[in-house]
Amino acid sequence: MAMLPDTTREARRVIVASSLGTVFEWYDFYLYGSLAPIISKQFFSGVNPTAAFIFALLAFAAGFAVRPFGALVFGRLGDLVGRKHTFLVTIVIMGVSTFIVGVLPSYATIGIAAPIILVLLRLLQGLALGGEYGGAATYVAEHAPMGSRGAYTSWIQTTATMGLFLSLLVILGCRIGLGTERFDAWGWRIPFVVSLLLLGISVWIRLALDESPLFKAMKAEGTRSKAPLRESFAEWGNLRIVLIALFGLTAGQAVVWYTGQFYTLFFLTQTLKVDYQTANILVAVSLLLGTPFFVVFGMLSDRVGRKPIILLGCALAALTYFPLFRALTHYANPALESAQLRAPVVVAADPDACSVQFNPVGTSKFTSPCDVAKAALVARGVPYRNETATSGTTVEVRVGDTRIVSYDAAGPNAAAEKPVFDAALAGALTAAAYPVTADTAAIDTPMVILILWILVLYVTLVYGPIAAMLVEMFPTRIRYTSMSLPYHLGNGWFGGFLPTTAFAIVAAKGDIYAGLWYPIIVAAMTFVIGAIFLRETKDVDITARPVARTDGV
Repeated sequence: MAMLPDTTREARRVIVASSLGTVFEWYDFYLYGSLAPIISKQFFSGVNPTAAFIFALLAFAAGFAVRPFGALVFGRLGDLVGRKHTFLVTIVIMGVSTFIVGVLPSYATIGIAAPIILVLLRLLQGLALGGEYGGAATYVAEHAPMGSRGAYTSWIQTTATMGLFLSLLVILGCRIGLGTERFDAWGWRIPFVVSLLLLGISVWIRLALDESPLFKAMKAEGTRSKAPLRESFAEWGNLRIVLIALFGLTAGQAVVWYTGQFYTLFFLTQTLKVDYQTANILVAVSLLLGTPFFVVFGMLSDRVGRKPIILLGCALAALTYFPLFRALTHYANPALESAQLRAPVVVAADPDACSVQFNPVGTSKFTSPCDVAKAALVARGVPYRNETATSGTTVEVRVGDTRIVSYDAAGPNAAAEKPVFDAALAGALTAAAYPVTADTAAIDTPMVILILWILVLYVTLVYGPIAAMLVEMFPTRIRYTSMSLPYHLGNGWFGGFLPTTAFAIVAAKGDIYAGLWYPIIVAAMTFVIGAIFLRETKDVDITARPVARTDGV
């Protein structure tokens, strides 16, 4: 805590306790996403492997989907009964749910009950996380002196990255120590079970904390809100601020955050075919190098303001994502870049016969020849362009001068046609020198880490000051409720569904960079709305006492 020389011993304890507990909560939440391929085999083995992985990802997405509802439930509770007790409840729910995942019998043991219980646990995790962040941010900010809220709350902002980093580190350590076979069989449970120890440490630390001084004063004066949900969202004056916070602040922050820390990992492993372990190490190093800047920009926001730093991050992301991700291809998989230039791939099909492969609920099946061809290329990380063909003609994939005819996956001869198509496509791509995997020896590691670090730096710009700004936008009586909802709508929905949305865009367009349009458009939207409607908050006095209300709300 040397970066905060003016903090008292009690304030340091508040920051450490709040931040450490939130790190553990994020650790618990991200374990599932990192282990989704193994979890799909353990709990969804009653269906084919592709459907199992889809269901596993949907269960992961369920945790994001319910985060706003957790914000409503626990935000209201935090404004009614206090910050400390509420985020004690959230951490217990998160820790216990994660531990149960680690000991939950698989589908092979208890059948359909296994995936049902797993989804319920994911919902509990999402609800708990929806209440945790607002409580920790509010609690720390209400202990911070004027002029230091950005510095104090920036430590909370490091927790999501550190939780992700910790989960990757524990998984990597278990995988290396046990070997892939034993890890996949039972060792994957260890990181989940370890969360019980982390839970015990977090609860012990947080029990020693006192309630927020602003909440105690408000309680003593009788100025607490009797209906924080109504005050937050049914009164236009506050609802307007909530909407500005969502569209002019958290939506852009969310897509920059998920692009810089999640989509990069997806892009490296799924598109550029960098092996899983190498990609995780590269991302982990960039996270380690970038994390201190959450505190740097949080402290800087106390001097120059929150708004210019956050909007600068959104603007830089919108302007530079395309060149940065193209550079990532150049340095991580140069063979793919070369093959694309030598032998470009084209899908010739009637556009009316092609679907937009966006399937967030896992119920749609994409079986037309056009969909089959596009899905096969996207799965191999091969860029392509679309060419309009006459209605009724066969769908072709052209790799340079080689032509491969696609097939109908729902047709009567699909079982026989599939291996023929797969073999022909693989042969054509191999002949054109499209790599099956990235050559580890050809990866320019320093340059890849530099690019990943720049992307993480954008994350620190938008995320470092945001907790302080959200706290300062709302009055004490409804602060927990009001700030939690726009934060979790932005991060749970705009950010949480980014990989699915980006994949659908890439599959439709064929351009491996086309998925970046989603975060670019949202970040640009936030920049414009924020620039016009968002007001600076760094000099707001959050200790100002509200007048006791007698209108029954």
